[in-house]
Amino acid sequence: MIFDRTAVRRHRDRAAPLVHAVAPVLEDIADRLLDRLDDTTYRFSAALDIGGRGVIGRQLRARGIDSVVSCDLSPRMARINGGTVLCADEEWLPFGPGTFDLVVANLSLHWVNDLPGALAQIRHALKPDGLFLASMPVLPTLADLRRALTEAECALTGGAAPRVSPFPDLRDCASLLQRAGFALPVADVEILTLAYRSAMGLLRDLRAAGETNALRLRSRQIPWPALFPSALASLTPDEDDAPLSVPLRVAIMTGWAPAASQPRPLQPGAFTISLEEAIKNIE
Repeated sequence: MIFDRTAVRRHRDRAAPLVHAVAPVLEDIADRLLDRLDDTTYRFSAALDIGGRGVIGRQLRARGIDSVVSCDLSPRMARINGGTVLCADEEWLPFGPGTFDLVVANLSLHWVNDLPGALAQIRHALKPDGLFLASMPVLPTLADLRRALTEAECALTGGAAPRVSPFPDLRDCASLLQRAGFALPVADVEILTLAYRSAMGLLRDLRAAGETNALRLRSRQIPWPALFPSALASLTPDEDDAPLSVPLRVAIMTGWAPAASQPRPLQPGAFTISLEEAIKNIE
């Protein structure tokens, strides 16, 4: 177990009345994620929004999907979605097989301990040929903050506790979808660059989004008073009035529940045109 799920729920409960402060960031990533719906002619009728923080459910309804269920680990965060909502743990989804033809998880699965298991449950809840869309922060997101906190704490105490969540690499995302049994898995990356007048603004946004430290091995002690000022000072740009630039690197994951109607790759030797001829035709 990497994450303290009770702490994750508490952080999201605390963030529910503050999340409007980061709504522009959530909506930007949601727009990029839901743009993938424009690549298909499939008409979705029953959607599940996992951890959408008041953004995804509203956008799905605006796209004409009448039946949208929004769930969240936090009861308070679930309520801000409007429509049909429930409190549910991503690690123990309470849905039967084939309940939805669309499942969307926007920046909500990176605090899950058993991610392959959660993805398998999502696939189970999809109808055959149903679509799964997810966004997830990947490396090197928050690498500078992680480095600054580690170096500052080592200088002050001689050691460092983990303070920033570990993120997967982009190349891991498609393989996770494939491992969970999704067909036609795809993972690509979107980069959203945030600008802050001060490094403290980054910490405020992380708190407002419910993204503060929930690692099981986190330190429970009150940090040294100089820790955060020292770490944030190292993040501040040297130029006067220059904003702090924080790149948010997000994996956009797409997978389909298996169905007999989906295209299948040819078996080795079953092709009729050689690769050499295909290249010549392109040229």
